[in-house]
Amino acid sequence: MTVTITTFGPADEAAIEQAYQVGVAATAVDTPDFPPSCRQRFTATVRHPMPGNAPVNLLARLDGEPAGHLALDLPQLENTENASASLVVHPAYRRRGVGRALHEHGLGLLRERGRKRVTAMSRAHLPGEPDRPAPATAFAAATGAVNALVDVRRRLDVADLDQAGLDALLAEARARASGYRVLHWRGHTPDDLAADVAYLDGRLLADAPMGDLAWEPEQVDAERLRGTDLALEARGRRRYHLGVRHEASGRLVAWTLLEVGASADWHAFQQITIVDPEHRGHRLGLLTKIENLRHLLAHEPAVRAIDTFNAESNDHMIAINEQLGFRLVDRWSNWQLTI
Repeated sequence: MTVTITTFGPADEAAIEQAYQVGVAATAVDTPDFPPSCRQRFTATVRHPMPGNAPVNLLARLDGEPAGHLALDLPQLENTENASASLVVHPAYRRRGVGRALHEHGLGLLRERGRKRVTAMSRAHLPGEPDRPAPATAFAAATGAVNALVDVRRRLDVADLDQAGLDALLAEARARASGYRVLHWRGHTPDDLAADVAYLDGRLLADAPMGDLAWEPEQVDAERLRGTDLALEARGRRRYHLGVRHEASGRLVAWTLLEVGASADWHAFQQITIVDPEHRGHRLGLLTKIENLRHLLAHEPAVRAIDTFNAESNDHMIAINEQLGFRLVDRWSNWQLTI
C-alpha cells in the first residue's frame, strides 16, 4: 500500500471534489446526526478563505484512490505562530497509515512556515456510545497533542420548545433591559452597525473560556467583518442576527448569530453570543437568544434542530442555553500540539 500526498488549490476542481467526497463519507460515520456535508460550503472554504487566513489543503491517495484530506489554516494577522487543522480519513481506508502520513506531511509544512503550535477539534466519543472513545482521541494522544479545552455540544429540538416558558423568560429579560432596544437583520451587517459588531466579534476570544489553548484574540475591524460576510455568503450560510442597542450611547452592546446552511434547511447552528462587559447584568444574553430564536424560526420554518458549542466551563452561557431547552449531546476535545 502506497500513500501519496499532494497539495491542491482553488483551481483544482477534481481534487476539491475528491476531498469533498472523503468528507461526505467521514461525516456520515463520525457525526451521523449532523447535516450531510455541504458541497457549496466545502468548495467555498477552499476558494474563499476567511480574511486573514492562508489555507493549505492536502489530499492523500492510497494506491491512487482518494483516502484522506487535511486542511490547514494559517492565520496571517494574529496567532502567526499558530495553525489550526482538520484531518479526515475516508472510513473505507482507515487504519492503513493515511492519517499518520497526512499528519507528518502537515507538520513538515508548518515547520517550514515557522508555526510552533497546531490545534484541531474532534468528538471525544463514538456516536451514541459515551463510554467508548472515538478513534480520533487515541490518534491525537498518540501524536503528543494535549486536550487543551473541552467543548460540549447541546441541541435544541424545536418541536419541544416551551413557548409559554420562553414568554416568561423574555418578559423577565425585558424588565431588566430598560434603556436598550433590539435590532434584527439578516446576512451582511448594516454599515451603521459594522464598527460595533466588529468590536464585539473581536472580544469573543478575550471573554470566552480558552482553557490551555495558546490563542490570541483577533483584531476585528469593519473591513475584516465585511470580508467575513463575503466568505460566509460564498459558503451559502444564511445568517440571522440580533443586536441590542444602548439607547443612551447609541452603541450596539450585545449581539448573537444563528446560521442555516445551504443544503440542510432542517438544521441551524447557534454561533456567537456576546455582551459588552460594561452592560452585563441586564439579561441581555437571554434577551438576544430568545428574540433571535424567534427571528430565525419566523423565516426558517423547516428548522427542527439547533446545535451549539460551549466550553465545558462556561457555566453562565450554558445556563442560558439550558433555560431555552438545549440539552447535552456530546463532548469535543480541542487538541493542541507543540511542533
